[in-house]
Amino acid sequence: MNVDFEKKLTIPMEVKKMFPLDDEMRKIIEDRREQIKKIISGEDDRLLLIIGPCSADNEDSVLDYILRLRAIQDRVRRKILIVPRVFTNKPRTTGDGYKGLLHQPDPEEKPDLFKGIIATREMHMRVVKETGFATADEMLYPENYRYLDDVLGYVTVGARSVEDQQHRLVASGVEVPVGMKNPTGGDLSVMINAINAAQHRHSFLYRGWAVHSYGNPYAHAVLRGFTNNRGRSVPNYHYEDVRNVMELYENSNLSFPAIVIDTNHANSGKNPFEQPRIVDEVMNYRKNNADIKKLVKGFLVESYIEDGAQKIGEGVYGKSITDACIGWEKSERMILSLAEY
Repeated sequence: MNVDFEKKLTIPMEVKKMFPLDDEMRKIIEDRREQIKKIISGEDDRLLLIIGPCSADNEDSVLDYILRLRAIQDRVRRKILIVPRVFTNKPRTTGDGYKGLLHQPDPEEKPDLFKGIIATREMHMRVVKETGFATADEMLYPENYRYLDDVLGYVTVGARSVEDQQHRLVASGVEVPVGMKNPTGGDLSVMINAINAAQHRHSFLYRGWAVHSYGNPYAHAVLRGFTNNRGRSVPNYHYEDVRNVMELYENSNLSFPAIVIDTNHANSGKNPFEQPRIVDEVMNYRKNNADIKKLVKGFLVESYIEDGAQKIGEGVYGKSITDACIGWEKSERMILSLAEY
């Protein structure tokens, strides 16, 4: 292979021994997982709100942000279950640029994957211990999921990964709800096929082992918009789009039909300030259609302390260094408004 093998990385079991969960943390994670599963299955009619920075780049500011979510969760607990978005990997369309905490614990330094593995586990654990939340992360690299599989409450498979066989097979063995995004080209049948694969049992190769999964009935759809053949963003959160997915579910034999709306990416045309408006629109037709209310379970929102985005090295506390986010004041208003529906 035309690569340099730098060093063998510590296996997940050893990392978990180095940074173990205590009994209280395990109880928190188990309870939060069950709550999320009940929302996806329809046993709990609260909304699921997966919210946080585009990329979890700085431990202190991420914890600061999530502690603010903790305070507002107590105010909206009867209507909304908040799951902090702590995405420690950043997919890059061209492969260039900052790839997230896993690759670069310090965005201004060169990549260090061992330190990144430790940093991602420590950040997720701190959130659980200090806020009482279980976290969400994107499964960008299926081989790495084992480093965090005992900590997470929710997982997404991204638009660029949803067609990949390994992502689908590993999702079938994940013990938490997995949101399968529609692909960047917008073909919803790809997303439905991915959900189908994730919900069934499989035998496959994983981390050098022959493994057998049991299927994940909580795998579900995430609508994030798409890019057309002219390179323009096309939203797919509108009433007609949701009805279309409803029909696809009706023509399949899938467990727990569910949709989560990703309010940024192509749905917002990469304008994060559209996110509160998109939430309002979805909630209005959800309010007026009982079938859609059962199907649409919640939202993915990109939010941080400060509005917008900055370049690496600018040093603005709590401001995204990847995609632009809405700041805390707008986020708080949006969450409180959402709880009024």
